[in-house]
Amino acid sequence: MEPLRCIAVFACTLALAPAWADSGNVSQLSGTLSVKKPDGTVRILSQKSEVRPGDTLQTERDSYAQVRFADGGQVTLKPNTTVRLDQFSFSQDKPQEDSFAIRLIKGGLRAVTGTLGRRNPQKVGVTTQTATVGIRGTTFSLDDCINDRGGDCSRLQPAVYVGVSDGEVVVRNEQGELSLGAGQFGHISRGEKPLFLSTDPGLQFAPPATFIQSLLSGRQVAGIGEKLECAISAR
Repeated sequence: MEPLRCIAVFACTLALAPAWADSGNVSQLSGTLSVKKPDGTVRILSQKSEVRPGDTLQTERDSYAQVRFADGGQVTLKPNTTVRLDQFSFSQDKPQEDSFAIRLIKGGLRAVTGTLGRRNPQKVGVTTQTATVGIRGTTFSLDDCINDRGGDCSRLQPAVYVGVSDGEVVVRNEQGELSLGAGQFGHISRGEKPLFLSTDPGLQFAPPATFIQSLLSGRQVAGIGEKLECAISAR
């Protein structure tokens, strides 16, 4: 993928850190992350930028981004990844209103569920090109090797690959259902039922060392205080 080219006039604005109600924010970032809002506007995001339902996020080549949600859940995006946050609703004292739904359009992600996934797992789901993944309080990975045939995907069958580090996921499509527990892997091809894999497919997750260190320590990769976003407008 070509790097994002902003051949337009940039309007850069400073904003205060976002409120946490029914939203997430960019907690870690290495590289370039953009968002397309429901009204069609596009912004280049920074750490502390807010992410809300209806937003479509995209990382560029060699870019990694982590979004942390109000319930403590985290989604880390690999390079050349596009996801859309369809639903997110969380209130500590209103579990009946819980919802989390995200769609993996392209690329790969690693996710850790938060309070919402533990207390209402039936209201958490990830949609992919080939199936819906139901979450049962877990740490898991998803990689779309259908739309992106480069890198590690070039040696694998075109499919969506699922791996579970902790907990359990249930993968469903019209052809069938598959439960995967900690240490297990599966893949889902178009028009086929989900299948177990006997080994790790070997899809790399290799952020730069500074990104990994910041995740382990809880520090930001660069910059503190106010967030800086750039809105892209036509020339």
